[in-house]
Amino acid sequence: MNDAVYLNALGIVCALGAQKAVVAEALFSTDAPQGVKDSAYYTLGRLLALGAVTAELPALDDLPQPLRSRNNALLRSACTQLRDEIAAAIAEFGADRVAVIIGTSTSGIAEAEHAMPVRLAQGQWPSTFHYGQQEIGAPSRFVAHETGARGPAWTLSTACSSSAKALASAARLLRAGVVDAVIAGGSDSLCAFTIGGFSALEAVASERCNPFSRNRNGINIGEGAALFLLTRKPGPVRLAGWGESSDAHHISAPEPQGMGAIAAIKMALKRGEITAAEIDYINLHGTATLQNDAMESRALAAVFTAPVAASSTKPLTGHTLGAAGAIEAGLCWLSLTHNPENRLPPHWWDGEADPELPALDLVAPGRRAPRPLRYVLSTSFAFGGSNAALLLEAVA
Repeated sequence: MNDAVYLNALGIVCALGAQKAVVAEALFSTDAPQGVKDSAYYTLGRLLALGAVTAELPALDDLPQPLRSRNNALLRSACTQLRDEIAAAIAEFGADRVAVIIGTSTSGIAEAEHAMPVRLAQGQWPSTFHYGQQEIGAPSRFVAHETGARGPAWTLSTACSSSAKALASAARLLRAGVVDAVIAGGSDSLCAFTIGGFSALEAVASERCNPFSRNRNGINIGEGAALFLLTRKPGPVRLAGWGESSDAHHISAPEPQGMGAIAAIKMALKRGEITAAEIDYINLHGTATLQNDAMESRALAAVFTAPVAASSTKPLTGHTLGAAGAIEAGLCWLSLTHNPENRLPPHWWDGEADPELPALDLVAPGRRAPRPLRYVLSTSFAFGGSNAALLLEAVA
């Protein structure tokens, strides 16, 4: 059996836009950083930089109430972009041979937040609310319902590594021969719960986040969805490798030296049968928190002995939590497929490097690679020490 796994098609929606071409144009913009904007919607008059999706999302009126949520509207937007490819896969392989694996952290929590004031004021839940909207399993049930896929379907929730791990899980299913195609990715929607939670940890920046700067002071929360159709049939991008580890150092703080991150990155490189020197670009986890950026820079210094072009795209999308791994893999996919000028995703920051951290080769806006990108790496590091690294390869 062919062990190669391909990312045949992408559907994406985030603060940068709701179509691949739109997202790519905003990603590589050199005039000013796109995406993240100030909003007071969740913070009672206090402006907060958020990666909110401003594109109009599809309605969900045709769905059962438990499947109606903003999280699933984001997924429907991504699904719509893959409609033809998914239909073709089902026609070729059969619905039972197409699986669904989705990563999320919020699911439909926002719907419960909207319903609770009605419950408190009127003593009953509004007709627009169903408990099932906030279940973690709702996103995978929705995608299966939306697409007609009837293979295995489940949701992963490992915080910020969720959807990166969903792609790794999809690859394992395909390589094991359990299915012939997998719809995999992630979705997370903005809600007061996550904004309040990260604010309580003093981890939220009020302005656009500033990854790897000596002045960094926290994350921007974002939302979005990205879905891939993965098969063993050759496509434009190969999922050449992946690595996962769990250092279990602390419930919210990363292991300071990045030992789990190092293990995940090395595993991805080993599985891809390449060396660190062959990586053309790294999409950093780059949250702009003091501890994450310090850990990640040390981990990269331990693996990459020569400078590698790198950037965090979270100043553009915000940190989309459970969807971050898939969305950032999507930005890498676009860099490999929708990029005839060999542009590199820029790293937007104040330019003031932290002298206490190993130096990184951070991409200035407008910078281009000397040759077409072939191998790119995307890293995701989550609460609880859950680490994931994805290695993508452009197929000639």
